[in-house]
Amino acid sequence: MADETRSNGLTYRDAGVDIDAGNALVDRIKPLVKATRRIGADADIGGFGGLFDLKACGFKDPVLVAANDGVGTKLRVAIEAGIHRTVGIDLVAMSVNDLVVQGAEPLFFLDYFATGKLSVDTAADVIAGIADGCRTAGCALIGGETAEMPGMYADGDYDLAGFAVGAAERTGILPAPTVGPGDVILGLASSGAHSNGYSLVRKVVERAGLSYGDEAPFAPGRSLGEVLLEPTRIYVKPVLAAIRDTGAVKALAHITGGGFVDNIPRVLPDKVSARVDLSAVPALPVFGWLARTAGIDQSEMVRTFNCGVGMIVVVAEADAEAVSAVLSREGETVVRLGRLEADAEGPRTLFTGSLSL
Repeated sequence: MADETRSNGLTYRDAGVDIDAGNALVDRIKPLVKATRRIGADADIGGFGGLFDLKACGFKDPVLVAANDGVGTKLRVAIEAGIHRTVGIDLVAMSVNDLVVQGAEPLFFLDYFATGKLSVDTAADVIAGIADGCRTAGCALIGGETAEMPGMYADGDYDLAGFAVGAAERTGILPAPTVGPGDVILGLASSGAHSNGYSLVRKVVERAGLSYGDEAPFAPGRSLGEVLLEPTRIYVKPVLAAIRDTGAVKALAHITGGGFVDNIPRVLPDKVSARVDLSAVPALPVFGWLARTAGIDQSEMVRTFNCGVGMIVVVAEADAEAVSAVLSREGETVVRLGRLEADAEGPRTLFTGSLSL
């Protein structure tokens, strides 16, 4: 009787957690993780923590910079569209772009993947995207956590969080104290909506009566889901090149939630504001479609979306051409958006012109 009781007893798998699937995922992703190795990170995953040798990177007086973020409700689009790899790139981008705006070089990244029931294929796709993002940013994926939590998520759902650590020389931390009136504002083109405003995006899609498998009204030949899941652009290597090659970058702002309105003032001193010419923003079809389809006001667009510019670069007028040249050489589309000006009510963002929507 005792043996029969043991054979019919509950297991962790009966409760919804499959340890074997978790082990299979680790085996699947080991080559992906290995491909992200860089100086300072040589260990294999599978231990209880990730190791990084900061001394090996050659910093003389380093300050560590850390950032964490998620992908927001863009995950809902990925899940419903059945396209999972690109959100892994988004996860990396959201954190490493936040590091580089402080002048920091991203060194390593850790991810957190949570789901109700682990699909090895889905998780492997997501983590492959994370590895893609890490290679683009030049940082190592040194570890992560996969949590299978039955009862917490609906079937097929998952959530992501990412954690990035970088370093900057103490004398190179941005924004610089010299930021002030007369400085030029450069904008680097975005790849799309990046990873912000997707609760509004999803509402627009719903009101338009579309599904993510339908052809995108503004991108013939591509599905709506595919276009909306275009991953966040990773600006790390071009921006670091501009910082190092010119020594002239004064400040950077990653345009995420809050758009131009809330993000640019974060890097400005008191009584200085940014005046942005919206007519200079490179128009992307997705933003025009969103605005027209739902009648979204320009004021709402510039506070919700990047509208075509994912990174702001502040430089002195005399250095604008040199910095633009390096960024262009590194593959960025650079536009001159405006300049900083004295403003007793600053810091804030002021606008002239109109978006081409």
